[in-house]
Amino acid sequence: GKPQALVVVPTRELASQVARDIETASGPRGTRVLVIYGGRAYEPQVEALKKGIDVVVGTPGRLLDLAQQRHLDLSQVKILVLDEADEMLDLGFLPDVEKIVSQVAEIRQTMLFSATMPAPVVTLARRYLRHPTHVRAESDDDSLTVPNTAQFVFRAHHLDKPEVLARAMQADGRGLAIVFTRTKRSADRIASDLTERGFAAAAVHGDLGQGARERALRAFRAGKVDILVATDVAARGIDITGVTHVVNYECPDDEKTYLHRIGRTGRAGETGCAITFVDWEDGYRWGMINKALDLPFPEPEETYSTSDVLYEELDIPREATGRLPKAQRTREGLEAEEIEDLGETGRKKPPQRTNDRPRSGGGDRSRSGGGDRARSGGGGQRPRQNDGQASREGRPPRQRTRGGVPVTKAEGASTDGAASAASSGAASPSASSGEGGTAAPRRRRRRRTRSGGSAGSSSSPA
Repeated sequence: GKPQALVVVPTRELASQVARDIETASGPRGTRVLVIYGGRAYEPQVEALKKGIDVVVGTPGRLLDLAQQRHLDLSQVKILVLDEADEMLDLGFLPDVEKIVSQVAEIRQTMLFSATMPAPVVTLARRYLRHPTHVRAESDDDSLTVPNTAQFVFRAHHLDKPEVLARAMQADGRGLAIVFTRTKRSADRIASDLTERGFAAAAVHGDLGQGARERALRAFRAGKVDILVATDVAARGIDITGVTHVVNYECPDDEKTYLHRIGRTGRAGETGCAITFVDWEDGYRWGMINKALDLPFPEPEETYSTSDVLYEELDIPREATGRLPKAQRTREGLEAEEIEDLGETGRKKPPQRTNDRPRSGGGDRSRSGGGDRARSGGGGQRPRQNDGQASREGRPPRQRTRGGVPVTKAEGASTDGAASAASSGAASPSASSGEGGTAAPRRRRRRRTRSGGSAGSSSSPA
């Protein structure tokens, strides 16, 4: 029941695709294939490994994780495949790949696949392959690009790119299209803009959960969405039939990235169209790509959304505008594809707030802090309860004593009255009591002040 073959790939989408292809190729042989990658729950993968698996396809991180937990035993692997080796090196998977290879059987068959062969890939091949046979798949001509793919390069302003893209997506004969961006934020923005213009678009990038990524790819394969906006890593190695157009919305970083992007169309003998937008600031970068691939576009033509050359070369109808006509909005859209519950892991859930627990924490305090005060800290919106008074509730009343002898209420009242009378007499020596116990009115005296002096410096009675 231990795996006999292991295929290591850099991305989750490529792992799913390779697993499906192996199942199709195995046919009625009943080969048990398991795909392993992060973002899914551990339990189904562990249960499948316990039942027994013939071929494992997965990404380095989750493979190494299960191997370290002793759920995945690689000691019986006789066939090892490293797919998209250059991409795994670029993503920093080399340490994980080395740890995985160290757990595989010494006597094995090792195969390494790579679209490009930079020096690090050659070093990797020499390290893990013994007397390898180098097989290079190429066309009859010397060109590095696929001859079935028509390439177009336009110098477009970044503010006009959304309009140019919307018109390019209305070209005659367009099927499925993939739009490549550099950043995840750009992918979300472009997909949202295309959806607002009437197109059925979806974004795929690393910040999306695995369920959302697979949902977008399922909708794209089923034709519910006909435009997929993706980053380079998310779309690496994706093989989807029916992709007729690839758009480099932002200039690729190098010739290797350019080849990987336009390689999503014109596959298996089909024709395709590759469109690249080059901004003014990308002139030097594109010049290096053009020179490395020996392309005939040293100076891309300045193009705007209303330029005739755009309509003519891409075969766009003259009546096309920046919005898709309502009569052509026949796709179901991303909402028609249900998201699958994969039991995703590794993502923190946002904290849920309750009504009885304020945002700042700390008892019943509000943002300004301080007991039951309101936000402004004053105003008396809530009555403030005295803690001492609350703590004395339920206690017996205190009794006054004098010399250890309890004092009655009558004695205490007479004593208090005498004390208050004495204190009032001492405080107001000029006051006298009249008949009926009424105090005489107090006589007010005027005080003189010297010029420039204060009232309290010198005074004399009037």
